[in-house]
Amino acid sequence: MSDLLDGLNESQRLAVTATEGFVRVVAGAGSGKTRVLTRRFAWLTSVLGVLPSDILCVTFTNKAAAEMRRRIRELTGDSDTGLICTFHSLCVTILSEEAHAVGYPESFLVLDNSDIDAMLAQIYEERGLGLRDMTFAAARDMIEIRKQRTDQDYCEAMIDLSLEQLRRRYEEARGAEDIIFYGYLWQEKKCFGLDYNDLLVFTLYIFRNRPEIALKWRTRLEYIMIDEFQDIDRPQYELMKQLCCVHNNLFLVGDPDQTIYSWRGADVRFLLNFPQDFPDVRTILMNENYRSTPEILAAANSLIANNRTRVEKELSAVRLSGPRPVFVHAKTQEAEALRIADGIEALVRGGAAWSDVAVLYRSHFVSRQLEETFLRRGIPYTIYSGVQFFDRAEIKDALSYLRLIAFRDDLSFARVANRPRRNLGESRMGRLRAYAEANGCSLLTALERCCDEEDFRRTGAKKLLDLVARFSAAERGMPVSELLAAVLDESGYEAMLRTAGASDRLDNLAELKQSIYTYETTCGEETDLDRYLRRVALFTNADGLGESDSVRLMTVHAAKGLEFPHVFVCSLEEDVFPSKRTRTREAMEEERRLAFVALTRARDTLTLTDAEGRNFDGSFRTPSRFVLEIDRAALDFETELPAGLKKAAAARAAEELPAADGTSPAFAPGDRVAHPVFGPGTVTGFDPALRAYVIRFDGMPAERKISVRLKLDRLSSPAPGRAD
Repeated sequence: MSDLLDGLNESQRLAVTATEGFVRVVAGAGSGKTRVLTRRFAWLTSVLGVLPSDILCVTFTNKAAAEMRRRIRELTGDSDTGLICTFHSLCVTILSEEAHAVGYPESFLVLDNSDIDAMLAQIYEERGLGLRDMTFAAARDMIEIRKQRTDQDYCEAMIDLSLEQLRRRYEEARGAEDIIFYGYLWQEKKCFGLDYNDLLVFTLYIFRNRPEIALKWRTRLEYIMIDEFQDIDRPQYELMKQLCCVHNNLFLVGDPDQTIYSWRGADVRFLLNFPQDFPDVRTILMNENYRSTPEILAAANSLIANNRTRVEKELSAVRLSGPRPVFVHAKTQEAEALRIADGIEALVRGGAAWSDVAVLYRSHFVSRQLEETFLRRGIPYTIYSGVQFFDRAEIKDALSYLRLIAFRDDLSFARVANRPRRNLGESRMGRLRAYAEANGCSLLTALERCCDEEDFRRTGAKKLLDLVARFSAAERGMPVSELLAAVLDESGYEAMLRTAGASDRLDNLAELKQSIYTYETTCGEETDLDRYLRRVALFTNADGLGESDSVRLMTVHAAKGLEFPHVFVCSLEEDVFPSKRTRTREAMEEERRLAFVALTRARDTLTLTDAEGRNFDGSFRTPSRFVLEIDRAALDFETELPAGLKKAAAARAAEELPAADGTSPAFAPGDRVAHPVFGPGTVTGFDPALRAYVIRFDGMPAERKISVRLKLDRLSSPAPGRAD
């Protein structure tokens, strides 16, 4: 018994031994919450004699669940670790036993995005819809929002209506939204499929409508533990309440200061307001941090203290003192990356391993300059939750267009001939390959010779050939950055990404253009397309990027739950970190929590960096308000901020942001609305960060973002060109 409590502090012991009733543990970063959860599981089974099968422990990732099972096996010596899983895995377990209650077989299908897209493709083809009506990304979002909005209604439709009735409702639907929504429900039922949202909704439906099934699971699960409770959303919260109401033993662990997933539905108020739903709750604070030095925690504490929506607490360090965090202000992004590289190499010379170092950033596009610098310096690195910048599909496509213009090679031709779609699919490409092999010519030459044949007249072959010919003739007199911009525009490649709603990919292309422009203006020698392509080939062919002993590059979201001896947080500039999409006080508090998570990943050293210069849109970069919010005594400024920049940053930080009104959008994708000036249009999406509808107005060439504060009238008429 005492072995399970050895090495625990007073708060941890209280948490492990508080087995009965409702217990809320507010556990700060690095305070040992996983240790507490695993010891508590072992305490329940070894000391109280509870059967492992009667314990449910919910985590938010499969990786966390696997780690928890491993630790419990080490503590108990028993391979039975009960039900340790994610919410979605729990629902799959329940539905595998209870799917008969909703007319589904035990072997139902769990759908992912590629399955959903395949269903959408069939619906679009059957009903004559196109991406102008709604992109697949917008359609997936619309389906998710509408399911959340109608909850029981859509669930009852899928369960109570026969397959024929659902098919009829789909066939009778008018307007893109209804067609897609009911077509999708019909497709789901036809293959006995459930998407991730359905798993929770169907489980809740069964519990609400089949009390005997609900009672079976409530009785079976005597003790419920939930990790990362700050990330819970409303359906998960409802499921938790459904499960714990027989034995009333619910133990939850979370940290309001680490709520960074509101865009996925997480709501910090479930943790903060838990005592309102469960008045007899016992709250335990775990503030002793075993991860970071006192100096790192001083910086993190002073930053997060600027948030209003939180439980008042301050992390205290168990470890001995170390160096203060350092802030580095660089004149350019290249200088910032060089300073980070210098710092990493100095750490390695001092005995650190490459894998002891992590470089964190707000968004993946920031990694481009770091990758170029690390490759030149021979610093091994691995990007987590993403691929290397020059290995990303859109970057490879863009560079392949340039290579095709410069070299007319088969590899580049094969990659971009049908991107965007030009009806040059596998069958026609097979014919071109056969012709090229028989006649000893390139694929591009084969296309030139075959483009007048009947089979190629219905394709975009001539437009592609014209594009390559024109830019091949013009490239010697054009800067590479201008050439790339023109090619991506005239080829229709960027238009394809805009239609698909792929904003991240467009951001990456903008970063590529910026990198080429920087190269042109700073390389100190004549620049042409051939030279640039040879240079960039060094990046795409770099070896050893997957080595285990390598610097970790990742977003802060990807770093959640991890820790490293040495951490660099880069690109701390307004409109990067915090993101330019931050438009409300609540959103800014989440960005600040994200910065807090970044700082508390560090164990021994922490370096914060920013850079001057201009963004790709021409605006000047200013330091992040988060740097200014950290207590000045908690940071060593390697270089002082210029007075003008400091003043500009302070001015940005002082801007009063409006509070989010908390209401759900009144319109969904596919709704027809009328603007007092722009006239009628179709809602294609909703931007929660901006609290704005994305609308394609009739007769306008591009979509517009319109604030929810403006009154829009709902129209019943369909979009032009579609019959009612």
